[in-house]
Amino acid sequence: MAATSKAAALLAALALSAPAPALAQLRVLKSTAPKTLPPVEAEIWPYPPPDPQSWWDDPRPMAPEAADPLGGRRLGRTARENLVDNGVEPTLYRLWDLPPLQTQVLHDDEMILEVWTRPSRSVRQAVIRITVRGDGKAFVQGRAGEACCEPGIRRRMGFDAELPAGAAATFLALRGNPMWDSPRDVGVVDSRVSTDALCVDGIAYDLTLLVPGRSRALRRACDDVEIGQIADALAPTVAAALGHDPRFDVLFRRGADFSSARAAYADLIQNGGTLRPDPKARPQRAAGEPPPAAP
Repeated sequence: MAATSKAAALLAALALSAPAPALAQLRVLKSTAPKTLPPVEAEIWPYPPPDPQSWWDDPRPMAPEAADPLGGRRLGRTARENLVDNGVEPTLYRLWDLPPLQTQVLHDDEMILEVWTRPSRSVRQAVIRITVRGDGKAFVQGRAGEACCEPGIRRRMGFDAELPAGAAATFLALRGNPMWDSPRDVGVVDSRVSTDALCVDGIAYDLTLLVPGRSRALRRACDDVEIGQIADALAPTVAAALGHDPRFDVLFRRGADFSSARAAYADLIQNGGTLRPDPKARPQRAAGEPPPAAP
């Protein structure tokens, strides 16, 4: 009898320690969520699976403020999209999970500063967007991924964060920087050098400034002299994007240090050199100027 009671007690203990059938089934279902689902949807993969119509009808989680700092603003019936001429189409912005610059609504002292990196020997591209809002808040959005060879961005990662108080003033001061009056594409004119520089291993940068009623775009090759001209905007923008995700930081081996590029540009100017407009590049569009007619 004693042996029988001990066996019964052991079986009862094992039964209590085993997971409930429903919980075990839930774990199996959650682990078999489709691999094609985005991470956000995979986290809320439902149990039990809903009917197809409820998948459309159920409310989706709202994006955090930092993911869309100007969210909720819509172009009015008489408003026009921003004349952003930086070579980035709205559909490409959406592939990077960023609101298109063309549809962003800015008021008064608000601004957007955007940096795209274009490595010469890699398809690993990075995008940094700084948004300064009228209430004094500033936000940074960072994206990185492999932009090549398929209809999507491979290994894409990103982050959205609000910047510390006072950061807005740093970027608002850049709106009047003389670099925005320079040509879109440039070439180095240096009497001390007989041939043009050839970039074999480096990073080119594209900058876009968007303020109410005006946008400017600059493209600089991976040459220290060219990069030095726009270092005033690159340094604080890259610095604001570092420290949020190590997978993003690893793409910027030198961090936000552009001191050598600044020195190269200063040396060029002091010795009579200059940056001339690239004759093959299209000119900057003036404020209010319509886009060129399609060929």
